[in-house]
Amino acid sequence: MRDGGTLLTGATGYVGGRLLSRLEEAGRPLRCLARRPEALRGRVADTTEIVRGDVLAPASLAHAFDGIDTAYYLVHALGSTGDFEAQDREAAAHFATAARAAGVRRIIYLGGLGNPDEALSQHLRSRQETGAQLRAHHPQVLEFRASIVVGSGSLSFEMLRALVERLPVMICPRWVRVLAQPIAVEDLLTYLMEAADLPDGPSRIFEIGGPDRVSYGDLMQEYARQRGLRRWMIPVPGLTPRLSSLWLGLVTPLYARVGRKLVESLRNPTVVSNDMALQTFALRPRGVTEAVARALSFEDGTFAQTRWSDALSSSGQPKTWGGVRFGSRLVDSRTVRVSVNPEVAFAPIRRIGGSTGWYYANVLWSLRGFLDLLVGGVGLRRGRRNPESLQVGDALDFWRVERYEPPHLLLLQAEMKLPGRAWLEFEVEGNASGSTLRQSAIFDPVGLMGLLYWYVIWPLHQAIFAGMLRNLARAAEAGRTHSSDSSAQHS
Repeated sequence: MRDGGTLLTGATGYVGGRLLSRLEEAGRPLRCLARRPEALRGRVADTTEIVRGDVLAPASLAHAFDGIDTAYYLVHALGSTGDFEAQDREAAAHFATAARAAGVRRIIYLGGLGNPDEALSQHLRSRQETGAQLRAHHPQVLEFRASIVVGSGSLSFEMLRALVERLPVMICPRWVRVLAQPIAVEDLLTYLMEAADLPDGPSRIFEIGGPDRVSYGDLMQEYARQRGLRRWMIPVPGLTPRLSSLWLGLVTPLYARVGRKLVESLRNPTVVSNDMALQTFALRPRGVTEAVARALSFEDGTFAQTRWSDALSSSGQPKTWGGVRFGSRLVDSRTVRVSVNPEVAFAPIRRIGGSTGWYYANVLWSLRGFLDLLVGGVGLRRGRRNPESLQVGDALDFWRVERYEPPHLLLLQAEMKLPGRAWLEFEVEGNASGSTLRQSAIFDPVGLMGLLYWYVIWPLHQAIFAGMLRNLARAAEAGRTHSSDSSAQHS
Protein backbone atom coordinates (compact mmCIF):
# COMPACT_ATOMS: atom_id res chain seq x y z
CA MET A 1 0.00 0.00 0.00
CA ARG A 2 1.32 3.43 -0.92
CA ASP A 3 1.82 6.16 1.70
CA GLY A 4 -1.33 7.93 2.83
CA GLY A 5 -3.25 4.71 3.44
CA THR A 6 -5.96 4.21 6.04
CA LEU A 7 -6.11 1.38 8.56
CA LEU A 8 -9.54 0.39 9.87
CA THR A 9 -10.13 -1.78 12.93
CA GLY A 10 -13.54 -3.08 13.96
CA ALA A 11 -14.77 -3.45 10.38
CA THR A 12 -17.02 -6.35 11.40
CA GLY A 13 -18.79 -4.15 13.96
CA TYR A 14 -21.76 -1.85 13.55
CA VAL A 15 -20.00 1.51 13.11
CA GLY A 16 -16.88 -0.02 11.56
CA GLY A 17 -18.85 -1.90 8.92
CA ARG A 18 -20.60 1.27 7.80
CA LEU A 19 -17.39 3.28 7.92
CA LEU A 20 -15.80 0.61 5.71
CA SER A 21 -18.36 1.33 2.99
CA ARG A 22 -17.84 5.10 3.29
CA LEU A 23 -14.06 4.78 3.02
CA GLU A 24 -14.33 2.49 0.00
CA GLU A 25 -16.76 4.86 -1.72
CA ALA A 26 -14.31 7.71 -1.12
CA GLY A 27 -11.63 5.72 -2.94
CA ARG A 28 -9.09 5.90 -0.12
CA PRO A 29 -6.33 3.25 0.03
CA LEU A 30 -7.73 1.01 2.73
CA ARG A 31 -6.47 -1.83 4.88
CA CYS A 32 -8.55 -3.68 7.50
CA LEU A 33 -7.07 -5.31 10.58
CA ALA A 34 -8.97 -8.41 11.70
CA ARG A 35 -8.35 -11.33 14.02
CA ARG A 36 -10.28 -13.50 11.55
CA PRO A 37 -9.77 -12.18 8.01
CA GLU A 38 -12.17 -14.80 6.69
CA ALA A 39 -15.01 -12.99 8.49
CA LEU A 40 -14.40 -9.93 6.30
CA ARG A 41 -13.81 -11.58 2.94
CA GLY A 42 -16.87 -11.09 0.80
CA ARG A 43 -17.74 -7.84 2.58
CA VAL A 44 -14.93 -5.69 1.22
CA ALA A 45 -14.14 -4.29 -2.22
CA ASP A 46 -11.36 -5.81 -4.32
CA THR A 47 -9.25 -2.74 -3.60
CA THR A 48 -9.38 -3.24 0.19
CA GLU A 49 -6.59 -5.20 1.81
CA ILE A 50 -7.21 -7.43 4.84
CA VAL A 51 -4.41 -8.31 7.25
CA ARG A 52 -4.49 -10.64 10.22
CA GLY A 53 -3.73 -9.08 13.61
CA ASP A 54 -4.89 -8.88 17.20
CA VAL A 55 -4.66 -5.71 19.29
CA LEU A 56 -3.95 -7.89 22.33
CA ALA A 57 -0.96 -9.46 20.55
CA PRO A 58 1.52 -6.60 19.86
CA ALA A 59 3.81 -8.75 17.71
CA SER A 60 0.99 -9.15 15.17
CA LEU A 61 0.53 -5.39 14.65
CA ALA A 62 3.77 -4.05 13.17
CA HIS A 63 3.14 -5.15 9.58
CA ALA A 64 -0.40 -3.71 9.63
CA PHE A 65 0.87 -0.11 9.80
CA ASP A 66 3.18 -0.15 6.75
CA GLY A 67 2.33 2.87 4.59
CA ILE A 68 -0.49 3.98 6.89
CA ASP A 69 -1.22 7.66 7.52
CA THR A 70 -4.47 7.46 9.50
CA ALA A 71 -5.71 4.63 11.74
CA TYR A 72 -9.28 4.22 13.00
CA TYR A 73 -9.55 2.54 16.38
CA LEU A 74 -13.05 1.09 16.77
CA VAL A 75 -12.23 -1.84 19.03
CA HIS A 76 -13.63 -2.62 22.46
CA ALA A 77 -14.04 -5.72 24.60
CA LEU A 78 -17.56 -4.99 25.88
CA GLY A 79 -18.84 -8.37 24.74
CA SER A 80 -16.07 -10.34 26.45
CA THR A 81 -16.60 -12.46 29.53
CA GLY A 82 -13.41 -11.32 31.30
CA ASP A 83 -12.21 -7.98 32.65
CA PHE A 84 -13.10 -5.87 29.60
CA GLU A 85 -11.70 -2.67 31.14
CA ALA A 86 -8.22 -4.15 31.55
CA GLN A 87 -8.38 -5.67 28.08
CA ASP A 88 -9.41 -2.33 26.57
CA ARG A 89 -6.53 -0.46 28.23
CA GLU A 90 -3.98 -3.08 27.21
CA ALA A 91 -5.23 -3.24 23.62
CA ALA A 92 -5.19 0.56 23.22
CA ALA A 93 -1.63 0.81 24.55
CA HIS A 94 -0.41 -1.91 22.15
CA PHE A 95 -2.15 -0.31 19.17
CA ALA A 96 -0.94 3.26 19.81
CA THR A 97 2.62 2.14 20.53
CA ALA A 98 2.83 0.18 17.28
CA ALA A 99 1.26 3.05 15.33
CA ARG A 100 3.76 5.55 16.70
CA ALA A 101 6.71 3.25 15.95
CA ALA A 102 5.51 2.91 12.34
CA GLY A 103 5.15 6.68 11.88
CA VAL A 104 1.35 6.74 11.66
CA ARG A 105 0.32 10.38 11.71
CA ARG A 106 -3.08 10.18 13.39
CA ILE A 107 -5.39 7.85 15.30
CA ILE A 108 -9.14 8.47 15.22
CA TYR A 109 -11.09 6.89 18.06
CA LEU A 110 -14.79 6.60 18.94
CA GLY A 111 -15.59 6.68 22.66
CA GLY A 112 -18.51 7.62 24.88
CA LEU A 113 -19.94 10.77 26.43
CA GLY A 114 -20.14 11.20 30.19
CA ASN A 115 -18.80 13.61 32.78
CA PRO A 116 -15.44 12.16 33.93
CA ASP A 117 -15.83 13.93 37.29
CA GLU A 118 -18.88 11.79 38.08
CA ALA A 119 -19.06 8.12 39.03
CA LEU A 120 -19.24 6.69 35.53
CA SER A 121 -20.38 3.17 34.74
CA GLN A 122 -17.75 0.57 33.87
CA HIS A 123 -18.62 0.86 30.19
CA LEU A 124 -18.31 4.66 29.98
CA ARG A 125 -15.26 4.72 32.21
CA SER A 126 -13.57 2.14 29.99
CA ARG A 127 -14.39 4.09 26.85
CA GLN A 128 -12.70 7.19 28.24
CA GLU A 129 -9.75 5.26 29.70
CA THR A 130 -9.17 3.77 26.25
CA GLY A 131 -8.90 7.26 24.79
CA ALA A 132 -6.46 8.24 27.53
CA GLN A 133 -4.30 5.20 26.76
CA LEU A 134 -4.20 6.06 23.07
CA ARG A 135 -3.15 9.65 23.86
CA ALA A 136 -0.52 8.45 26.31
CA HIS A 137 1.22 6.41 23.59
CA HIS A 138 0.62 8.49 20.45
CA PRO A 139 1.01 12.24 19.87
CA GLN A 140 -2.08 12.84 17.72
CA VAL A 141 -5.34 11.19 18.73
CA LEU A 142 -8.75 12.59 17.74
CA GLU A 143 -11.34 11.16 20.13
CA PHE A 144 -15.06 11.44 19.46
CA ARG A 145 -17.38 10.96 22.41
CA ALA A 146 -20.94 10.06 21.48
CA SER A 147 -24.16 9.22 23.30
CA ILE A 148 -26.90 6.92 21.93
CA VAL A 149 -26.38 6.11 18.23
CA VAL A 150 -29.68 6.07 16.33
CA GLY A 151 -29.60 3.72 13.38
CA SER A 152 -31.06 0.34 12.50
CA GLY A 153 -28.69 -2.29 13.82
CA SER A 154 -27.04 -0.24 16.57
CA LEU A 155 -27.22 -1.89 19.97
CA SER A 156 -28.94 1.09 21.62
CA PHE A 157 -31.54 1.34 18.87
CA GLU A 158 -32.21 -2.41 18.77
CA MET A 159 -32.71 -2.50 22.55
CA LEU A 160 -35.12 0.40 22.24
CA ARG A 161 -36.93 -1.33 19.39
CA ALA A 162 -37.26 -4.61 21.32
CA LEU A 163 -38.71 -2.89 24.37
CA VAL A 164 -41.22 -0.74 22.47
CA GLU A 165 -42.34 -3.43 20.05
CA ARG A 166 -42.87 -6.09 22.73
CA LEU A 167 -44.19 -4.20 25.75
CA PRO A 168 -47.43 -2.15 25.57
CA VAL A 169 -46.88 -1.26 29.25
CA MET A 170 -43.33 -0.60 30.40
CA ILE A 171 -42.07 -0.46 33.97
CA CYS A 172 -39.55 2.36 33.89
CA PRO A 173 -36.67 2.82 36.35
CA ARG A 174 -35.04 6.17 37.06
CA TRP A 175 -32.52 5.84 34.25
CA VAL A 176 -35.31 6.10 31.66
CA ARG A 177 -35.52 9.82 32.59
CA VAL A 178 -31.77 10.51 32.43
CA LEU A 179 -30.84 12.90 29.63
CA ALA A 180 -28.89 11.85 26.55
CA GLN A 181 -27.99 13.59 23.29
CA PRO A 182 -28.55 10.99 20.55
CA ILE A 183 -26.77 11.19 17.20
CA ALA A 184 -27.83 9.67 13.88
CA VAL A 185 -25.38 7.06 12.63
CA GLU A 186 -25.00 8.95 9.33
CA ASP A 187 -23.83 12.07 11.19
CA LEU A 188 -21.45 10.02 13.32
CA LEU A 189 -19.89 8.54 10.18
CA THR A 190 -19.52 12.00 8.64
CA TYR A 191 -17.57 13.19 11.69
CA LEU A 192 -15.27 10.16 11.49
CA MET A 193 -14.67 10.67 7.77
CA GLU A 194 -13.98 14.40 8.01
CA ALA A 195 -11.60 13.93 10.96
CA ALA A 196 -9.08 12.32 8.61
CA ASP A 197 -8.78 15.60 6.66
CA LEU A 198 -8.25 17.98 9.60
CA PRO A 199 -4.92 19.84 9.72
CA ASP A 200 -2.21 18.40 11.95
CA GLY A 201 -2.30 19.44 15.56
CA PRO A 202 -2.42 18.13 19.11
CA SER A 203 -4.74 15.45 20.38
CA ARG A 204 -8.32 16.64 20.84
CA ILE A 205 -11.59 15.36 22.29
CA PHE A 206 -14.77 16.16 20.36
CA GLU A 207 -18.12 15.71 22.11
CA ILE A 208 -20.75 15.04 19.47
CA GLY A 209 -24.52 14.72 19.49
CA GLY A 210 -27.67 15.91 17.78
CA PRO A 211 -29.41 19.15 18.76
CA ASP A 212 -31.97 17.42 21.04
CA ARG A 213 -31.43 16.54 24.69
CA VAL A 214 -33.92 13.80 25.45
CA SER A 215 -34.35 10.94 27.88
CA TYR A 216 -34.33 7.30 26.84
CA GLY A 217 -38.05 7.33 27.63
CA ASP A 218 -38.57 10.24 25.21
CA LEU A 219 -36.70 8.27 22.56
CA MET A 220 -38.91 5.22 23.13
CA GLN A 221 -42.04 7.33 22.82
CA GLU A 222 -40.77 8.88 19.58
CA TYR A 223 -40.10 5.43 18.15
CA ALA A 224 -43.59 4.30 19.24
CA ARG A 225 -45.18 7.37 17.64
CA GLN A 226 -43.50 6.76 14.31
CA ARG A 227 -44.47 3.07 14.37
CA GLY A 228 -48.09 3.93 15.19
CA LEU A 229 -47.97 2.32 18.65
CA ARG A 230 -49.38 3.53 21.96
CA ARG A 231 -47.17 2.76 24.92
CA TRP A 232 -47.69 3.39 28.63
CA MET A 233 -44.67 3.98 30.83
CA ILE A 234 -44.99 3.42 34.60
CA PRO A 235 -42.15 4.92 36.69
CA VAL A 236 -40.71 2.65 39.40
CA PRO A 237 -38.07 4.64 41.35
CA GLY A 238 -36.68 1.64 43.22
CA LEU A 239 -35.71 -0.36 40.13
CA THR A 240 -31.91 -0.02 40.00
CA PRO A 241 -29.87 -0.25 36.78
CA ARG A 242 -28.62 -3.67 37.91
CA LEU A 243 -32.12 -5.05 38.47
CA SER A 244 -33.47 -3.48 35.30
CA SER A 245 -30.56 -4.94 33.32
CA LEU A 246 -31.54 -8.41 34.55
CA TRP A 247 -35.12 -7.69 33.49
CA LEU A 248 -33.84 -6.50 30.12
CA GLY A 249 -32.06 -9.82 29.69
CA LEU A 250 -35.43 -11.56 29.93
CA VAL A 251 -37.22 -9.23 27.53
CA THR A 252 -34.37 -8.96 25.01
CA PRO A 253 -32.23 -12.08 25.55
CA LEU A 254 -30.26 -11.49 22.36
CA TYR A 255 -28.53 -8.54 24.02
CA ALA A 256 -28.27 -10.00 27.51
CA ARG A 257 -24.50 -9.81 28.11
CA VAL A 258 -23.68 -6.58 26.29
CA GLY A 259 -27.07 -5.02 26.94
CA ARG A 260 -26.73 -5.33 30.70
CA LYS A 261 -23.42 -3.46 30.65
CA LEU A 262 -24.97 -0.81 28.44
CA VAL A 263 -28.03 -0.36 30.66
CA GLU A 264 -25.78 0.22 33.65
CA SER A 265 -24.36 3.19 31.69
CA LEU A 266 -27.78 4.77 31.28
CA ARG A 267 -27.68 6.12 34.84
CA ASN A 268 -25.10 8.67 33.63
CA PRO A 269 -26.22 11.72 31.64
CA THR A 270 -24.53 11.67 28.22
CA VAL A 271 -24.86 15.21 26.90
CA VAL A 272 -22.46 17.50 25.07
CA SER A 273 -20.74 19.98 27.36
CA ASN A 274 -18.75 21.97 24.79
CA ASP A 275 -19.19 23.05 21.18
CA MET A 276 -15.70 22.28 19.87
CA ALA A 277 -17.15 19.87 17.26
CA LEU A 278 -19.54 22.52 15.94
CA GLN A 279 -16.68 25.02 15.73
CA THR A 280 -14.36 22.59 13.94
CA PHE A 281 -16.72 20.81 11.52
CA ALA A 282 -19.32 22.21 9.13
CA LEU A 283 -21.74 19.37 9.92
CA ARG A 284 -24.93 20.23 11.78
CA PRO A 285 -26.36 16.92 13.05
CA ARG A 286 -30.04 16.12 12.58
CA GLY A 287 -32.55 15.90 15.43
CA VAL A 288 -34.12 12.86 17.05
CA THR A 289 -37.33 12.86 14.99
CA GLU A 290 -35.45 12.80 11.69
CA ALA A 291 -32.87 10.33 12.98
CA VAL A 292 -35.53 7.79 13.99
CA ALA A 293 -37.45 8.32 10.75
CA ARG A 294 -34.31 7.71 8.69
CA ALA A 295 -33.45 4.60 10.69
CA LEU A 296 -36.89 3.15 9.96
CA SER A 297 -36.97 4.19 6.30
CA PHE A 298 -33.49 2.88 5.53
CA GLU A 299 -34.30 -0.45 7.10
CA ASP A 300 -35.96 -1.70 3.93
CA GLY A 301 -32.87 -0.98 1.85
CA THR A 302 -30.50 -2.38 4.46
CA PHE A 303 -32.53 -5.58 4.73
CA ALA A 304 -32.60 -5.98 0.97
CA GLN A 305 -28.82 -5.56 0.71
CA THR A 306 -28.01 -7.88 3.62
CA ARG A 307 -27.52 -11.55 2.94
CA TRP A 308 -29.62 -12.43 5.96
CA SER A 309 -29.84 -16.01 4.68
CA ASP A 310 -26.15 -16.40 5.61
CA ALA A 311 -27.27 -16.48 9.25
CA LEU A 312 -29.43 -19.55 8.64
CA SER A 313 -28.18 -23.07 9.02
CA SER A 314 -26.94 -24.89 5.97
CA SER A 315 -30.14 -26.93 5.96
CA GLY A 316 -32.15 -23.77 5.49
CA GLN A 317 -34.10 -24.25 8.72
CA PRO A 318 -34.51 -21.41 11.26
CA LYS A 319 -32.14 -21.59 14.20
CA THR A 320 -34.79 -20.55 16.70
CA TRP A 321 -38.49 -21.22 17.20
CA GLY A 322 -40.50 -18.71 15.23
CA GLY A 323 -37.78 -17.85 12.74
CA VAL A 324 -34.69 -15.67 12.78
CA ARG A 325 -34.92 -11.99 13.74
CA PHE A 326 -33.26 -9.30 11.59
CA GLY A 327 -33.91 -5.81 12.93
CA SER A 328 -37.67 -5.61 13.43
CA ARG A 329 -38.24 -8.48 11.02
CA LEU A 330 -38.84 -12.18 11.49
CA VAL A 331 -37.80 -14.60 8.76
CA ASP A 332 -38.93 -18.21 8.31
CA SER A 333 -36.81 -19.71 5.54
CA ARG A 334 -36.18 -23.15 4.02
CA THR A 335 -34.40 -24.60 1.00
CA VAL A 336 -34.58 -27.62 -1.28
CA ARG A 337 -32.22 -28.94 -3.94
CA VAL A 338 -33.44 -29.94 -7.42
CA SER A 339 -31.53 -31.48 -10.34
CA VAL A 340 -32.60 -28.92 -12.95
CA ASN A 341 -31.12 -25.64 -14.14
CA PRO A 342 -32.38 -22.30 -12.73
CA GLU A 343 -34.63 -21.59 -15.74
CA VAL A 344 -36.54 -24.84 -15.29
CA ALA A 345 -36.55 -24.53 -11.49
CA PHE A 346 -37.98 -21.00 -11.68
CA ALA A 347 -40.81 -21.88 -14.10
CA PRO A 348 -43.33 -23.11 -11.47
CA ILE A 349 -42.48 -20.10 -9.27
CA ARG A 350 -43.40 -17.59 -11.98
CA ARG A 351 -46.76 -19.36 -12.45
CA ILE A 352 -47.72 -19.26 -8.79
CA GLY A 353 -51.14 -17.96 -7.72
CA GLY A 354 -54.22 -17.26 -9.80
CA SER A 355 -55.60 -20.34 -11.55
CA THR A 356 -52.39 -22.28 -10.81
CA GLY A 357 -52.86 -21.91 -7.07
CA TRP A 358 -50.22 -22.05 -4.37
CA TYR A 359 -48.99 -25.63 -4.82
CA TYR A 360 -50.19 -26.78 -1.40
CA ALA A 361 -53.30 -26.44 0.78
CA ASN A 362 -55.20 -24.29 -1.73
CA VAL A 363 -58.32 -24.64 0.43
CA LEU A 364 -56.50 -22.91 3.29
CA TRP A 365 -55.26 -20.17 0.95
CA SER A 366 -58.87 -19.62 -0.20
CA LEU A 367 -60.03 -19.53 3.42
CA ARG A 368 -57.34 -16.93 4.22
CA GLY A 369 -58.56 -14.86 1.29
CA PHE A 370 -62.18 -15.12 2.44
CA LEU A 371 -61.23 -14.02 5.97
CA ASP A 372 -59.34 -11.10 4.48
CA LEU A 373 -62.46 -10.05 2.56
CA LEU A 374 -64.52 -10.14 5.76
CA VAL A 375 -62.23 -7.56 7.39
CA GLY A 376 -62.13 -5.30 4.33
CA GLY A 377 -59.08 -6.72 2.55
CA VAL A 378 -58.62 -7.63 -1.10
CA GLY A 379 -58.94 -11.42 -0.69
CA LEU A 380 -58.00 -13.80 -3.50
CA ARG A 381 -60.49 -12.36 -6.00
CA ARG A 382 -57.88 -10.42 -8.01
CA GLY A 383 -56.08 -13.49 -9.39
CA ARG A 384 -53.22 -12.53 -11.71
CA ARG A 385 -52.86 -10.59 -14.96
CA ASN A 386 -51.31 -13.40 -17.01
CA PRO A 387 -50.92 -17.10 -16.12
CA GLU A 388 -47.38 -17.32 -17.54
CA SER A 389 -45.71 -13.91 -17.14
CA LEU A 390 -45.22 -11.40 -14.34
CA GLN A 391 -43.91 -7.89 -13.98
CA VAL A 392 -43.16 -5.59 -11.07
CA GLY A 393 -46.36 -4.02 -9.78
CA ASP A 394 -48.66 -6.87 -10.80
CA ALA A 395 -51.41 -7.89 -8.40
CA LEU A 396 -51.16 -11.57 -7.50
CA ASP A 397 -54.17 -12.66 -5.42
CA PHE A 398 -53.63 -10.79 -2.12
CA TRP A 399 -49.96 -10.11 -2.92
CA ARG A 400 -48.23 -7.61 -5.19
CA VAL A 401 -45.03 -8.22 -7.13
CA GLU A 402 -42.30 -6.07 -5.57
CA ARG A 403 -39.24 -7.57 -7.30
CA TYR A 404 -39.09 -9.91 -10.28
CA GLU A 405 -35.74 -11.05 -11.64
CA PRO A 406 -36.24 -14.30 -13.58
CA PRO A 407 -34.90 -16.92 -13.27
CA HIS A 408 -33.56 -16.04 -9.81
CA LEU A 409 -35.93 -13.96 -7.68
CA LEU A 410 -39.61 -13.30 -7.01
CA LEU A 411 -40.54 -11.08 -4.06
CA LEU A 412 -44.20 -10.60 -3.18
CA GLN A 413 -45.51 -8.03 -0.69
CA ALA A 414 -48.73 -8.86 1.12
CA GLU A 415 -51.75 -6.61 0.69
CA MET A 416 -54.03 -8.49 3.06
CA LYS A 417 -55.02 -6.98 6.41
CA LEU A 418 -52.21 -7.70 8.88
CA PRO A 419 -50.77 -6.26 12.12
CA GLY A 420 -47.56 -5.47 10.24
CA ARG A 421 -45.99 -5.94 6.82
CA ALA A 422 -45.31 -9.29 5.15
CA TRP A 423 -43.39 -10.60 2.17
CA LEU A 424 -43.00 -13.98 0.47
CA GLU A 425 -39.70 -14.46 -1.34
CA PHE A 426 -38.50 -17.16 -3.73
CA GLU A 427 -34.84 -17.40 -4.76
CA VAL A 428 -33.18 -19.79 -7.21
CA GLU A 429 -29.42 -20.28 -7.47
CA GLY A 430 -27.58 -22.91 -9.45
CA ASN A 431 -26.19 -24.03 -12.79
CA ALA A 432 -26.85 -26.62 -15.49
CA SER A 433 -26.32 -29.52 -13.09
CA GLY A 434 -28.78 -28.40 -10.41
CA SER A 435 -30.36 -25.57 -8.44
CA THR A 436 -31.25 -24.57 -4.88
CA LEU A 437 -34.70 -23.13 -4.22
CA ARG A 438 -35.08 -20.92 -1.16
CA GLN A 439 -38.49 -19.89 0.08
CA SER A 440 -38.78 -17.25 2.82
CA ALA A 441 -41.70 -15.76 4.70
CA ILE A 442 -40.74 -12.33 6.05
CA PHE A 443 -42.78 -10.37 8.58
CA ASP A 444 -42.30 -6.91 10.09
CA PRO A 445 -44.66 -7.02 13.10
CA VAL A 446 -46.14 -3.85 14.56
CA GLY A 447 -46.30 -4.05 18.32
CA LEU A 448 -47.37 -6.93 20.50
CA MET A 449 -50.33 -7.84 18.29
CA GLY A 450 -47.98 -8.29 15.36
CA LEU A 451 -45.72 -10.58 17.38
CA LEU A 452 -48.68 -12.59 18.66
CA TYR A 453 -50.02 -12.98 15.12
CA TRP A 454 -46.67 -14.30 13.88
CA TYR A 455 -46.16 -16.82 16.66
CA VAL A 456 -49.78 -18.05 16.58
CA ILE A 457 -49.69 -18.82 12.85
CA TRP A 458 -46.06 -19.99 12.76
CA PRO A 459 -46.91 -23.71 13.28
CA LEU A 460 -49.41 -23.46 10.41
CA HIS A 461 -46.75 -21.79 8.26
CA GLN A 462 -44.45 -24.73 8.90
CA ALA A 463 -46.93 -27.11 7.29
CA ILE A 464 -48.09 -24.86 4.46
CA PHE A 465 -44.73 -23.46 3.36
CA ALA A 466 -42.95 -26.80 3.69
CA GLY A 467 -45.63 -28.42 1.52
CA MET A 468 -45.48 -25.56 -0.97
CA LEU A 469 -41.71 -25.82 -1.38
CA ARG A 470 -41.88 -29.60 -1.67
CA ASN A 471 -44.44 -29.37 -4.48
CA LEU A 472 -42.54 -26.55 -6.22
CA ALA A 473 -39.54 -28.88 -6.30
CA ARG A 474 -41.68 -31.69 -7.75
CA ALA A 475 -43.06 -29.34 -10.38
CA ALA A 476 -39.52 -28.25 -11.28
CA GLU A 477 -38.40 -31.87 -11.65
CA ALA A 478 -41.48 -32.59 -13.76
CA GLY A 479 -40.57 -29.59 -15.89
CA ARG A 480 -37.22 -31.20 -16.66
CA THR A 481 -38.97 -34.30 -17.99
CA HIS A 482 -41.36 -32.14 -20.00
CA SER A 483 -38.45 -30.13 -21.44
CA SER A 484 -36.59 -33.31 -22.36
CA ASP A 485 -39.67 -34.78 -24.08
CA SER A 486 -40.23 -31.55 -26.01
CA SER A 487 -36.61 -31.49 -27.15
CA ALA A 488 -36.84 -35.09 -28.34
CA GLN A 489 -39.99 -34.38 -30.31
CA HIS A 490 -38.34 -31.45 -32.10
CA SER A 491 -35.04 -33.21 -32.83
